[in-house]
Amino acid sequence: MTLPQPTTSESSSTRHTVRVSIESPRQPDVVELLALGTAYAEALYPPENTFLLNVDELEQPGVSVYVARDEDGRALGMAALVPWGVAVAELKRMFVRQEARGRGVASNLLTRMEADARAASLRQIVLETGTRHDAAVALYRRSGFAEIPLFGKYIGEPFSVCMAKMLSL
Repeated sequence: MTLPQPTTSESSSTRHTVRVSIESPRQPDVVELLALGTAYAEALYPPENTFLLNVDELEQPGVSVYVARDEDGRALGMAALVPWGVAVAELKRMFVRQEARGRGVASNLLTRMEADARAASLRQIVLETGTRHDAAVALYRRSGFAEIPLFGKYIGEPFSVCMAKMLSL
């Protein structure tokens, strides 16, 4: 999977501008988002039931890390697309700062990732989220994802929900 080179896309409302770009995960504010996301997940699930990629894993070839920033350049949220099979990518590490939730940050991240995935001729995005991530599941459903059977390392996981979205080219 080869996604487009780092570029920026913008979305704005009357109150906020959010820019989404592909960036390195090894930046202090992105590392902070990863730590916040880890703390959030570990507050909801036992550590053995979390499947979080670290910075080294996010730096692997083919992985694209998307960062949403506000008009001042503050990192509000992030997500990654990881190659998974032929013409498929897995959405990982989706997280939005609590104070930025409800501002469309996650939707902007998804929109940009899906556009890049289509441009790279991917056919499907799959993901795993947790049974206690009600807002995330609702977002994914609104965005066209549907539940699928647990796959890969998530098979048999009691707290996992797997979803997929077919992409039209």
